[in-house]
Amino acid sequence: MESFFGIKKAGSTVRKEIYGGIATFLTMAYIIFVNPSILINAIPEVASNPDLYQQYFGALMVATILGGATATLMMGLIANYPIALAPGMGLNAYFTYTVVLKMGIDWRIALGAVFVEGLIFVIITLTGVRTFIGNAIPKTIKIATGAGIGLFIAFLGLKSSGIVVSDPDTLITLGNITSAQALTTIIGLFVIAILYALKVPGSVLIGIIVSTIFAMMTGVTEFKGVVGKIPDISPTFLKLKLDWHSLLNTNFWIVVLTFFFVDFFDTTGTLMGLSHSAGLTDKDGNLPRSKKAYMADATGTVVGSLFGTSTVTTFIESGAGMAQGARTGLASVVTSILMLLMLFFSPLAASIPGAATAPALIFVGSLMLKGLTEIDWDDTTEGLPAFITLSMMPFTGSIATGITFGMIIYPVVKLFSGKRKEVHWFSWILAVLFVLYLIYLR
Repeated sequence: MESFFGIKKAGSTVRKEIYGGIATFLTMAYIIFVNPSILINAIPEVASNPDLYQQYFGALMVATILGGATATLMMGLIANYPIALAPGMGLNAYFTYTVVLKMGIDWRIALGAVFVEGLIFVIITLTGVRTFIGNAIPKTIKIATGAGIGLFIAFLGLKSSGIVVSDPDTLITLGNITSAQALTTIIGLFVIAILYALKVPGSVLIGIIVSTIFAMMTGVTEFKGVVGKIPDISPTFLKLKLDWHSLLNTNFWIVVLTFFFVDFFDTTGTLMGLSHSAGLTDKDGNLPRSKKAYMADATGTVVGSLFGTSTVTTFIESGAGMAQGARTGLASVVTSILMLLMLFFSPLAASIPGAATAPALIFVGSLMLKGLTEIDWDDTTEGLPAFITLSMMPFTGSIATGITFGMIIYPVVKLFSGKRKEVHWFSWILAVLFVLYLIYLR
């Protein structure tokens, strides 16, 4: 393993990689159940016949696992990064509520759009276009993206724990912090922080376990068993539909472009942010072996569509594993194995509530802010685009949106401040594309 993954060279150990892989899995295991619960609403057969619910839900759960595990395994073995992938939140909601329910596109055709988008990703990755675009993004935006993701995942943790709740007047406000759900998260956060400060190995993982035990004691969750039957994949496997009528439909290509845009910059932003916070980038802020990393993402999307799930993308929860010290692809291999085991042990994963993984998200979010010290805040042409990038991510719930506004503002303020030479020529093209995206595709 040392010769294959280069664990010592990366400043890690086998133990850290295993702990990291487990921690990443536990913080993202929710997608195994949340993704099917969203996608199943796109299938009219279930709405007309509730008896089919469990059958389709099981098939979508298997599709979620296989699509994510395939991409994560490729990320570990080919790209050698501790980054996990799975069907993306937001993209699954767009698939169901916008493409299928609002636009009236059949769910099978929508899967065809995901398949086409994945093929486009494979092509631009093989030609090196994707890596070129990633390298053209300014270092300031890359650093801000990492911090923005940190704020975003911290917000997700606070929300899932009930510490932050919605409010009709202020949009969000403080929830009931004395509730069992909130206390589960608070206790876990203290455990993680203290153990991490004491340099105890597996601090994030231990915090999740302690939180889960407390959640069971207080009724937040219940032990749902260990082993379960593997669901039948046939209801969604190879059900995607592509025909000339679909390919000649303008709405079909609007869907493809939207999937492409959001997935491209969600993945690019997440990879940049996570890798920078973990010290995996070079002196210019670029990610070595990025072409292989992007290929894992693209392949995952293609495979996922064949099994029946929406776009597979890089998961920001990978930061939990990096916080445990994971720095190589061995952690991703561990995560992918655990994902595959959930085909047999889905009841066990269902026993871990969101309130128990929330402390990991909040803690990891705090660690991802450290890169902000590298930004020259005295220079408005650097500070303002960085601030807009990192703030828009949690405020809009979208990594792609944060990058969109940051990349539009960056070249404009540079130009009118007499610093146009500091802007990569392709940044202008990206800025124009982002403006067109905001006008026509959102």
